Amino acid sequence: MNRTTSNRTALCFVLFLMVGFVVGLPAKADWINLTGAETAPNIAEIYVLDDHVKLVLEIYIEDLATFDDLVPDDWIKTLNIQRPSIQKRLQHFSSATVQFVTGKGEKLQAELKLVEPRERKDRQSPFAGMINPYTRQPVPEAPSDKRVLYAELIYPFKNKPKELTIVPPLDEEGRALVTIGFIAYHKAVPIIDFRYLGAPARLVLDWEDPWYTKFDNPNLKRHHKSALMSFLYVEPYEVRHEILTRVKDIEEWMDLELRGQEYIEVDELEPLKQRIGEFLLQKNAVLVDGRPVRPILDRTNYVKVALTGIQLLEQPERLEISTAIVGVIIAYITNGMPNQVTVDWELFTDQIQQVPATAVDPAGPFPSFITPDDPVLTWTNFLKNYTIPTVQSVSVSDTVTDLAVPVGTILCFAALVPLGWQIRGRVKRGQSFRFHLMTGFVVIAAGVALLPVLQVSVAKPAALVNNLNDKEATVIVSSLLKNVYRAFDFRNESDVYDKLALSVEGNLLADLYLQNRKSFAVKKAGGAQAKVKEVEILEAHGERLKDHPRAFAITSQWTAMGTVGHWGHVHVRKNKYDAAITVEPVNGAWKIIGMELFNETRVDPYPQPQQSDDKAG
Repeated sequence: MNRTTSNRTALCFVLFLMVGFVVGLPAKADWINLTGAETAPNIAEIYVLDDHVKLVLEIYIEDLATFDDLVPDDWIKTLNIQRPSIQKRLQHFSSATVQFVTGKGEKLQAELKLVEPRERKDRQSPFAGMINPYTRQPVPEAPSDKRVLYAELIYPFKNKPKELTIVPPLDEEGRALVTIGFIAYHKAVPIIDFRYLGAPARLVLDWEDPWYTKFDNPNLKRHHKSALMSFLYVEPYEVRHEILTRVKDIEEWMDLELRGQEYIEVDELEPLKQRIGEFLLQKNAVLVDGRPVRPILDRTNYVKVALTGIQLLEQPERLEISTAIVGVIIAYITNGMPNQVTVDWELFTDQIQQVPATAVDPAGPFPSFITPDDPVLTWTNFLKNYTIPTVQSVSVSDTVTDLAVPVGTILCFAALVPLGWQIRGRVKRGQSFRFHLMTGFVVIAAGVALLPVLQVSVAKPAALVNNLNDKEATVIVSSLLKNVYRAFDFRNESDVYDKLALSVEGNLLADLYLQNRKSFAVKKAGGAQAKVKEVEILEAHGERLKDHPRAFAITSQWTAMGTVGHWGHVHVRKNKYDAAITVEPVNGAWKIIGMELFNETRVDPYPQPQQSDDKAG
């Protein structure tokens, strides 16, 4: 493998570092709904819009009798059953099956838009079958039979109701006839996470600001409740202040400069996003160890509140001002780990008098609240056993087996030199040397006997490293890979280059550095750069290169897991690699001079628990 080929193929490795962990980052939120409602036999999605309620149903095949008004005539025509017309069936459905009742007592009339057989949408929870730590009950699993009757209905209204009561199918005693998991939205705002609709649920609607629409039942709520939130991330070499805010709330403090009063048009998205980022860059002063640090506007993105937390809005679209949310990330470069960081919060409104604030460090999150009376969020370094990850050169002497020097044997053989001179002198003088010869044989025997006994270990010079065993190859490639990953944890490009230079040599170093610079354009487009927290070498075999005697090609497999925390959630990615990494001693330290990537695969960092044999069947 020549160096040109190695450097070129190594760019695949770079793309993993700076794109695979930046752009293709799947979300693994740190909050999971454990009610099991998303795996209920029947699912209802409810959308309260400007002039109607939209109801989307997935009806479990075994519960069709409860929803028989929606069953198409074609399904039962062979049974010769006389049925009311579809209009009358929908009237019955609206008044006795799934009801939407206004605060004035009016029952909205349903109109059927679509009904057809389908398979259940996959909402399988990764925790299905496990024990809910709060209820100590198993998290329900979705039915094994995936057949459902899919139906879309609308319930029109002329005047926007202030209240809506959602009534599921009930028996004579007021209990739900079937199990329904439901989710509800007011326009684009999720009102709740998945919950069970086991009884009538009264919804109070805020048409001016749907964010504050809510059920009067305190158990029916969404996990992400606040419209304005602050997150302080403290990591080695970097502090980040991340802010989530609705555009409607920002309007309290700055002119949005929009054409309309209700929507953000697609061509207005980018300019508005930049103005909001620049505005927040000047607010909420951050002090690191009592001193101001120059803020860097890292990223500004439109986001949405999804079932598993905050997600980036991937495609530009027209947004309602009242529901649009912007996430802003402001970074501060530090030296190592600070002792204290403070945020002096200054953005409050008449309606927002309490802002959830979370400080996150390597030990975990510490939630609190900021109020006008107590507006300072303070993080103090109480990390006792934390060691800052470092990048250090990988010494040859520290990674290969020491050279065993037989000191006793050397001393014995050294004693033969003066003895030989004595024998030579006695021969010239014609004297007997029998005793000296016998002594020489004894010394030689002693040297041989001491060969495995009296030895001293010394560092093996790089020139004497003829081969690498698997243990040595594993240590070398593990140390070098961790160094490369950690080098990209630094924000300053000069720091990245300097740290890479400790482990990468020649043209490959320039390629890695230049690719790193290009990656920043990708990050500014909305990506999040993860930091590799764990590298595991699965196997490694070293072989000396014939055309480059001082270099070794280490064929290895390893996994790398990266994490990044943003807006209170942890995103995780784990990849597995199969590659040949070429290393060479340079000034007493190992360096990567080339790499050929054979294979890259995504690995689930949180594998599903295996089913028992009886369930698997």
